[in-house]
Parts: sequence; structure tokens; C-alpha cells
Amino acid sequence: MWELERVVGYLLPWEFSPAWAIACLVAAGCYLRGLKRQRSKGQAPDLWRSFAFLLGVIGVYAVTQTQYDYLSQFMFFTHRAQHLVLHHMAPFLIALAAPLPVLAAGLPVRSVSLPGRAMAGRVLGPLYRLLQHPLIAPLLFVGLIYFWLIPEIHFDAMLSRQLYQIMNWSMLLDGLLFWWLMLDPRTPEQGGLGYGTRILVMLAVITPQVLLGAYFTFSERVLFDVYDVCGRAWPIAPLTDQRLGGLLTWIPASMMSVIGILIVVRHILAGKDDANTGKADPERGMTQP
Repeated sequence: MWELERVVGYLLPWEFSPAWAIACLVAAGCYLRGLKRQRSKGQAPDLWRSFAFLLGVIGVYAVTQTQYDYLSQFMFFTHRAQHLVLHHMAPFLIALAAPLPVLAAGLPVRSVSLPGRAMAGRVLGPLYRLLQHPLIAPLLFVGLIYFWLIPEIHFDAMLSRQLYQIMNWSMLLDGLLFWWLMLDPRTPEQGGLGYGTRILVMLAVITPQVLLGAYFTFSERVLFDVYDVCGRAWPIAPLTDQRLGGLLTWIPASMMSVIGILIVVRHILAGKDDANTGKADPERGMTQP
């Protein structure tokens, strides 16, 4: 019983945020509702896609609305792990799931009026296209990492609840934008970004992350003294904490781009096979053997 209470206590929020909780619950609920509707029509996506989407949403919830959020505020390396989930892993899984058809099926039919949709498209469309430009997207993706890790800015963000939330939301939203652009299920013929361009963009974001992570890992001085001011959750030497955070910024973050490149290469090879067989794959808009 004591162990159960301990587990339940860990799953409770450190600092409850209605915005994070509602976003995760609405996303999961809308997806499950849409999945039920699509299954009734025989149009359900592959099981692995549903698993990837829900795992991504659970990942976001786990690092923002459980006791893990406490660790992320009082240890540098757990903070970097939190952003690894928010900026890389969770958005990657959500984008890989290609969830838009399921989410659309799960929305209430009259949730947004047609005039409202048109107005939103006119207002948000240009901004979305700007953020998804193949030159802007990688600059924003890497730039946000660097920006929030400027020691002075990081100090303020970790001491201000409002700025801390802005930081985390910006990482999640930017991650969703970037990985959706990279893993967009549409082919170039359907309006998706060219496969060669996607590979170049993902290669471009690797080096800056490697350099930043290596700088933290091999630095001989403590760069983030906010964790000394507030106290660390665990008795770890400050340089060890910083070096672990540097490794997380360096290796797994870069590996996400490598995995993304392999997925794009798979699409290229599948497209060549499809062209030889001439069989269409309705799910990807490409031909499939």
C-alpha cells in the first residue's frame, strides 16, 4: 500500500498547470474519439501510429505534470532531459503518427464555424508558412535551444514561474512545427517539403547541438549557478550535473535527427519501389508494392 501511495504521489503534479493538463487531455481525448469513429468506418490508422501519438502526449504530460517537473527545476541534467522530451522526442512521435485525420475525426462537427475557420486561415496561414520555411525552421529550432541556455536568460527563466512556462511551451510548439515539417506524410508531389531538403535541414541542426552540448560537457567552470542558488534535488557535483546535461544536449538530441534522416531515406527508397510496381499506397499518397 505504501509503495502504491508513493507511485501515485509521484504522478501528481509538482505545480499544477491547467494549460498543460487541458492540452494533453484534449489531445488524447480527441484522438481516441476520432480513432473510434475511424474504426467504425474501417479507416483506422496502423496500431503503431496510435501508439506513437499517445506515447508522445503521455511524454509531454509526464515531464510537465508529475513530480518530474520538480527535478527539472532543481537539476540541470533533468532539465535538459525535460527539454529533450518536449522539443525532440514527444513532437517526433506525434508528427510520426500523422495524426491530423484522426484528430479531425474526433473534433465536434460544429466546433468551429466555417467563417471562423476562414478567418483563422487568413490570420495564421502566413505565419505558419513563414515558420515552416526550410531556412526559418532550423534557425528557430536551434536558436531556441541556444536562447534558453544563455546563462543569464536561463537564470531568470528558472526563477520565474511565468517565464519558465513560456520557455517550456515554446520548446514544445517549436518541436511540433519542426518535426511535422520533417516527417510530413505528404510527398513532395502532394505539397510536402522535398526529401533532399528535409535531409539537409536535419543535418544542419546536428552540428550546432553537438557544439553546444560539447561546450557544456567539457567546460571547466559552472555556467548555470541558478541551481546552486536554489539547491539541487540530488547531491551531485555542479560540474557533473552540467556535464550530464551537456551529454543529453549533445548525443540523444542529435540522434533524433539521424533517426529522422533514416525515416526520410526509407520514404525515398519506398517511393522508388512503388514507382517500379505502380501500386498506390493511399495512406501516404505514394505507390506501394
